[in-house]
Amino acid sequence: MDKQTLNCTMAIVAALAVSATATSVVASPPSPSFSWQTVVNNGDYIPTASCNPTTPTSPPCRKFNSYNQPSVNEKNLVVFRARSKGGSGGEPVHGVYTRDMDTGGAIVKILDRDTLVPEPNNLNSKFVEPPSFPRIDMVSSMIATRGNHQPVFEYIPPNETDTTKAGTTGIYTNPFGSLITGVSKLGIVPEFSFFQVPEFPSVAFDVFPGAPAVAQGSTIVFKGNYTVGLASKTGVYYRNLENGNTQPVVLIANNTHTLIPSSNKLFGSTAPPSAVGKQAVFAGFDNEENPTAGGIYLAPLETYQLNKQPKLRTLVRIDSQVPDEPKNAKFNKLGEGVSFDGHYVAFWGAWGEENKKVRLYCPEEGNKDLKAYCNSTALDQDSVGWYQEKQVPVNQGIFVYDLRTNKIVRVARTGTKPSDFSDFMYWNFSGKAPSVGEGGESDDDGELARWRSASFMAVSSKVDDHEDGVYHTAFKARTGITDGSNVYVNPVDGIYLREGTEKSPLLTLVKTGMDGTLFDSEAIDPDTNMVLPVTEMGIERDGFRGNSLAINVSMGTEEAGWAGIYFTRVATPSK
Repeated sequence: MDKQTLNCTMAIVAALAVSATATSVVASPPSPSFSWQTVVNNGDYIPTASCNPTTPTSPPCRKFNSYNQPSVNEKNLVVFRARSKGGSGGEPVHGVYTRDMDTGGAIVKILDRDTLVPEPNNLNSKFVEPPSFPRIDMVSSMIATRGNHQPVFEYIPPNETDTTKAGTTGIYTNPFGSLITGVSKLGIVPEFSFFQVPEFPSVAFDVFPGAPAVAQGSTIVFKGNYTVGLASKTGVYYRNLENGNTQPVVLIANNTHTLIPSSNKLFGSTAPPSAVGKQAVFAGFDNEENPTAGGIYLAPLETYQLNKQPKLRTLVRIDSQVPDEPKNAKFNKLGEGVSFDGHYVAFWGAWGEENKKVRLYCPEEGNKDLKAYCNSTALDQDSVGWYQEKQVPVNQGIFVYDLRTNKIVRVARTGTKPSDFSDFMYWNFSGKAPSVGEGGESDDDGELARWRSASFMAVSSKVDDHEDGVYHTAFKARTGITDGSNVYVNPVDGIYLREGTEKSPLLTLVKTGMDGTLFDSEAIDPDTNMVLPVTEMGIERDGFRGNSLAINVSMGTEEAGWAGIYFTRVATPSK
């Protein structure tokens, strides 16, 4: 937790008895009320081979301590990344886990630091870190997660006599039950040429930024970065594992061979995709920071000849008309994180030239190399800490695109009306610090660390169990004002749910200051016996499937608080 977040957290805790409605969007009470189930919380022991829960005081038993945003499928299976604290008796546990909320079964380990990396692995290497949140297929139990580790394969390169080691990262998945390697940094090894970059034979991927998507119970869809000569390259790819683990990687779009549709410009950047069935969607632009071309695109996932790209369908583009705005209002920014359920695509967009400044403080906790690098790249320092300031669009919103009607509708927006929000953009300093080596413990995506913004939303059109049902969108938003230093003062963050357009009632799933026991009866301060207030929350693009919705919530402070992942079933008002 950085200083800015900590200050907000402490203010919320101190003002627990004060109503937050003065600074929050007016939202109707949930109808029907949401009944939350605990997927996992700080009271649960992490399942490991060496821990016997019947004698939990014997090291190296550890309890869960922190959680990333979960993903869920339509069958109520939740997958999540979580960690424990360190301390006497052993190192912290980092891993990926699932829990079936349909049966209320036990927490199941997918991988942790004691798990051998799947073949190819002739060095008996184990995982070090899953550096991003895992994802799950909408209709099956197939999951996919990135994994960092030490080199996994030793071999003798062609025309050489000495051995070398390779493979420090990959995407791991379980289409057949057991964990297998979906794609790896081993494309340079001749016998594993099916892992290579398809448009550049014998070139291996360097890293797979973001979180890979899963579809059809057999396909992984991902962003991949690689190097040709001295030039850095990037693209979006997929690999179908249905017929075995020797199928080649297939190119969807890259910054070398792919022109942006209706443009003479190449994709300069692409974002991690989302996928359902035989379709994937992704955002791509000519310039990530200041796009003049690009948008959100759909690609069919069929069986293609190597180096034959699927035809892209443009869904939303830079310069598309913003719905419910004057004709000269065009999108000039689109978010990278898009949610897709096969019928609807939810996304963040901004328009207009008006901006406001937001001050961002370097983190005080977490990876020490990342903290030091942030401080070294910060522009200024005040009594709180080192910071940078970013320009944030004044006009921004959450939108949904309908693949069948080709229409865009707005779900929520920023503005001055009581029903409007202040911001949908959330910032964090992430990536790879220069001092962190390959395969080490880090949350990086292989790209140099920098300030990054993200918006969070998830869409589902199957809340009533029918594909033609009215879509529901869950999204994270902030309400509040900034002071003279461009810092939000006691902001209220929340996750909200809306059926249909912004004209429909708004339901509050969770927001800062809310009673933590609404989610978890254990959210009580043991020293004071006081209820802990909600301080942080998260949702990701695959966190809402069918009527299954899963979020992560923290209560109180990190030092004296509670946290977990919580699950609910969303019902239509008529049910």
